[in-house]
Amino acid sequence: MNKNELNTFIRHFFDVINELIPEYAVNPLDAFANGNVAVCVQDESGLVYGNIWGNDKIIGRQFFKNAWLKCSQVWITGMKTGEYERRLYNEEFSEEKFGINKPDLFGWEGGQPIELSDGTKLSIGFSGFRGCNDLEIVKRAIAIVDVKNHA
Repeated sequence: MNKNELNTFIRHFFDVINELIPEYAVNPLDAFANGNVAVCVQDESGLVYGNIWGNDKIIGRQFFKNAWLKCSQVWITGMKTGEYERRLYNEEFSEEKFGINKPDLFGWEGGQPIELSDGTKLSIGFSGFRGCNDLEIVKRAIAIVDVKNHA
């Protein structure tokens, strides 16, 4: 996918996330964010895209920081955020392998590698809901946009 196509894809991805947020925000277990959530997308070259939703800029900023940390960790390691923590603490590899030290790693769920149907690889971090839903909303939005993109 060229840069213009990727820009269009990500804009559509953000639009779909926007449509899905209310569905998650009504869940009492995810309502703590009051609609303030953020997503960060990084392509293989390192170019970063992001979006923040909600009315509280300070909370949005914090969620974007978390989303970026998740996203960049995935970009560096190629692994979901929770998986990286588990594997590191199970001593499947050392901290030095990826250069992310234990105090600096992001163990919460919400960061994941995504491969699109055309082979484009993205690292995506989402923050603002429970980790399982941070992962799910991204997967759902990607599935919707990837189908539309290749229809």
